[in-house]
Amino acid sequence: MVLTDWEIWACAQQVIKQHGAKAPAYVATRIGQLAADGDLNGVQAWQAIAARVDQLMDYRTGRPLSRQ
Repeated sequence: MVLTDWEIWACAQQVIKQHGAKAPAYVATRIGQLAADGDLNGVQAWQAIAARVDQLMDYRTGRPLSRQ
């Protein structure tokens, strides 16, 4: 299953909502788990989510940019 761009953005926003400043660490852990399981499609999807999380987060404050 291939995620649409909209779905990837939605996933990134949900990860930030659930994990806050720890969202990047959560995504990295998830990618590691999928890689260990040999799920390359999952790794690619979560790498795309990671890129969106990176764009949405303000690392100076650890909060989503939308809440500043």
